[in-house]
Amino acid sequence: MVIACCLLIFAIFVYMEVNDALVQNLANLARLQFNEQEKEIIKKDLQRMIHFVDKLNELNTEGVEPLLHMTDAINVLREDVVQGSIPRSEALKNAPETDGVFFKVPKVIKKQE
Repeated sequence: MVIACCLLIFAIFVYMEVNDALVQNLANLARLQFNEQEKEIIKKDLQRMIHFVDKLNELNTEGVEPLLHMTDAINVLREDVVQGSIPRSEALKNAPETDGVFFKVPKVIKKQE
């Protein structure tokens, strides 16, 4: 599924010209910043990806089933069993900071302005 999505995205690029505007647009969407040298490297990488997709389009895939999983292995899952849990006071005992009900952790997401 992931491979199919990637190929679809790359197929869209086949009909687009890889230029500075496209690289800048992708950088903005990904919230990344690149210097001119990095932009040139990215442009070349995108061209190589497009060339790869073009090569894939040359293959005859008639009758080939889509690949959903890399292996035929099936997960062996255990049955869910209802079990008791530890009391809240025991769970919070080793917490560096707590309000008595919840773990308190530092804020890691900053509000954008």
